[in-house]
Amino acid sequence: MARALDYTQPAVSHHIARLEAEVGTPLLLRTPRGVRLTEAGQALVQHTDAVLARLASAEDEIAEIAGLRAGRVRLAAFPSASATLVPAAARILQDAHKEITVSLIEAEPPEALGLLAQGEIDVALAFGYPESELAATPDRKIVPLLEDEHVAVLQGRRRSRRVRLSDLADETWIAGCERCRAHLLHIARQAGFQPHIAYATDDYVTVQSLVAAGLGVALLPSLALAAHHRDDITTVPLTERAVRQIAAVVPPGPRHPPAITAMLSALRSAAAIIKNHNH
Repeated sequence: MARALDYTQPAVSHHIARLEAEVGTPLLLRTPRGVRLTEAGQALVQHTDAVLARLASAEDEIAEIAGLRAGRVRLAAFPSASATLVPAAARILQDAHKEITVSLIEAEPPEALGLLAQGEIDVALAFGYPESELAATPDRKIVPLLEDEHVAVLQGRRRSRRVRLSDLADETWIAGCERCRAHLLHIARQAGFQPHIAYATDDYVTVQSLVAAGLGVALLPSLALAAHHRDDITTVPLTERAVRQIAAVVPPGPRHPPAITAMLSALRSAAAIIKNHNH
């Protein structure tokens, strides 16, 4: 036995003695003809075979993940990103690494960041504004992807190259999510007026329908309009700068599992495609 294991006989005897002390019963029965396993020793060998088999299986699985032959990415994204950025990035990732599995849940940034902190997802797509930026913390790392310009959304097919926000001061307004509404209030205050907000909805399709019905005007980010754009509304850029910063948020650390690194690369590529298309 010692020769087969490339150990000295005393070393083997020492290890067996320690093992017997740990389990509290003899594992080998010593006879004039040599040694044989006791019943407890036979049981231990059976379990050892199973443990070694599981260990070999784990090593194979880890090698597959490390080599991007397997792996998963759990993603959370806000609606306009899940309709635009995510499909493009998932397609890029699947084309390059077919065995990586991507799952998606839709969540606004505060919820997505909470899921990330709890370890329920691997990547959160989120957005911030110049006055309320996404910030790195000890619990998260920010990977910038895209600046998403906001435009005025007006009824009908009126044509205009640009519009000042103050030109819309007397209009009835349709606001978006709570953070989007806060941004509208912020830039309107800078433009010198308080908008009269009659409708508020998180759904960018509903916002466009309300505008088309002549019930008000709105600001929408370009990603939302890329996902859905009615023919009976007009979108006009603002003379003022109105953008949100879109980023991928991941756990901190200099290195991430290969599947997550590949997902971040795909998101950057998808963001670059969208940016070039918008320009």
